[in-house]
Amino acid sequence: MKLVHKLLLACLPLAALAACGGGDTADRLDVADPVVRFVDAAPLAPNVTLFRATVGQPDATNAAYGFASNYFDVDMGVADWSVKTATGGTTLGTVSIDPQRGTKYTVVAYAGSPSANTVALIVDPYNKPLTSDSTRLRLMNASYDAASVDVYMNIPGTDIAGVNPLVAATAFGAAGPVSGSDSANIPGGTYQLTITSAGTKTVLFRGQLSFASNQDILLLTVPDVAVPGAIKVLEKVEGTAGAAEVPAS
Repeated sequence: MKLVHKLLLACLPLAALAACGGGDTADRLDVADPVVRFVDAAPLAPNVTLFRATVGQPDATNAAYGFASNYFDVDMGVADWSVKTATGGTTLGTVSIDPQRGTKYTVVAYAGSPSANTVALIVDPYNKPLTSDSTRLRLMNASYDAASVDVYMNIPGTDIAGVNPLVAATAFGAAGPVSGSDSANIPGGTYQLTITSAGTKTVLFRGQLSFASNQDILLLTVPDVAVPGAIKVLEKVEGTAGAAEVPAS
């Protein structure tokens, strides 16, 4: 029924639906071209380039730590996507993408350990209701110092002792909500961001985020290489350049 409903809506002019869905209506209807973006969350890696098969991607070339492209259109057809060092062409990792319409893909380079780097893929089917103006939020746990984490988004000053996390138990090297499922939805506003060890109230990071409605936000925990055992958090807001470090508070 959901697919039939989307197909019926797709028969209407997109302009007539834009007032309901904003600028991402085609994604919500699963008729938009598939898109890919790349985030370099590996603090000790050399500059890297994203490849589709053997072709380097101009939107993600010679990228340094903290680089984050915006989504770019990709051709249909399954292909291997690799992250290679910009000098020497050493492969950090490879993922396979079978692009589907209305779906968004994020390739993340991150530190798999203090001495090795690797790559992960996040698949977002983007099943956002047409009438929703919420912001979509997802976490990538890219810190080997945080085995599994919970994410809280609350009014500033909230004591998290009596509240549940927005996103629970995201394992190292994984996304939360998990790849292949929809991002968490949250109204625009100002929030206290708290990241704890999963299942506990042991705070690993606390900061503050402010964002408007209808945004797409990816948070990435990364190792604080200057402080063993500590983590930092990067924020990628789709439509803006790079992944900015969230100030701790």
